[in-house]
Amino acid sequence: MAFKAEYIWIDGTEPSPSLRSKTKILPDGSDFPIWGFDGSSTNQAPGENSDCVLRPVFSCPDPISGGDNKLVMCEVLLPDMSPHPTNNRAACAEVASKFKDHESWFGIEQEYTLFESDGKQPIGFPEGGFPEAQGPYYCSVGANYNFGRDVSEAHATACIDAGIGIAGTNAEVMPGQWEFQVGPLGPLEVSDQLWISRWLLHRIAEEFNVVVSIDPKPVSGDWNGAGCHTNFSTKEMRESYQPIIDACEALGKNISEHIANYGVGNDK
Repeated sequence: MAFKAEYIWIDGTEPSPSLRSKTKILPDGSDFPIWGFDGSSTNQAPGENSDCVLRPVFSCPDPISGGDNKLVMCEVLLPDMSPHPTNNRAACAEVASKFKDHESWFGIEQEYTLFESDGKQPIGFPEGGFPEAQGPYYCSVGANYNFGRDVSEAHATACIDAGIGIAGTNAEVMPGQWEFQVGPLGPLEVSDQLWISRWLLHRIAEEFNVVVSIDPKPVSGDWNGAGCHTNFSTKEMRESYQPIIDACEALGKNISEHIANYGVGNDK
């Protein structure tokens, strides 16, 4: 017998990366081998030298296919097995190892917006117009204010079934806007599980014929943005208050540098 392993990786789309995946059929009981892909189709290699390598780093049950099938998060390598320039996980692993004695925890709050299948109109927005002003949609109940609960519920269930450390969900301030949380977990664990949970969200949205956007400001005007908020602590922070103050003061010395590396569109 055999099972399906869905190899998932982060591509080179700019200005913000997307997710890609493809399925490998493996004999029962086998490990996840290194695989490859055409990097010229993912903005990760030129056409004349397009080979890129997929190295599995995390796996979990596939809640969509079920059975013994697996989701496999991979990091991207060059053919010489060094990290690809788009592979930020490798640098994260080095930092995590260097500071492992601090026992860092991360909790990620991922907000997102659901759009109609054309990708232009958020669900809950009337065609060519705008809904009632913000206020009643946050943590709402009722078909007049809550849009997309079926997607959020299906996603949460899928994450639980996959063993992802999902901590909760809620409707957000703008119609069609939702949030889920992953963690607290260690730096590599939370990163791998966040990307798997994002892939699951996109995959489940296919079943409902809607599109997921994690753009930080998907609708201009007086409509809330959608961020990915990071909650962080070390062992020292969890034991006393002063290390929190020290960390905030250190971060405050390089605010612009940090913001520049927190993703595209934060100026919106």
